[in-house]
Amino acid sequence: MVTSNGGSSGKLSPVRLNARQARSLERIRTELATLGPCLPGSVVERTGRCGKDACVCRGDPPRLHGPFRSWTRKVQNKTVTRLLSEDELADYQRFFDNDRRLKELLKELEELGLTIVEADHRSGR
Repeated sequence: MVTSNGGSSGKLSPVRLNARQARSLERIRTELATLGPCLPGSVVERTGRCGKDACVCRGDPPRLHGPFRSWTRKVQNKTVTRLLSEDELADYQRFFDNDRRLKELLKELEELGLTIVEADHRSGR
């Protein structure tokens, strides 16, 4: 029977973490608690040519337009792109960094879970 808080009311033996696993879990929890806002997606800086034949971007050597900073992400399964100014990118960069770190921590947490399950003595059944 599952309780309202997502636990079980049955008599299951708890999974025990060794000291290294417990330290890893605490380190991950601590770092997760310190993360600020996150922004998903990717940011690229690019330059490009326009469609005008007489523009300097077509010269020799070309002087390309830009740089353009575009932030791309998925929203309801659709790709959404927004151009960012240099100031916006500077202001939001830590949010992109936080999102990257969040994904790294999630991967570490999943790997920790796998090591706990693999070390469980009951797995031989």
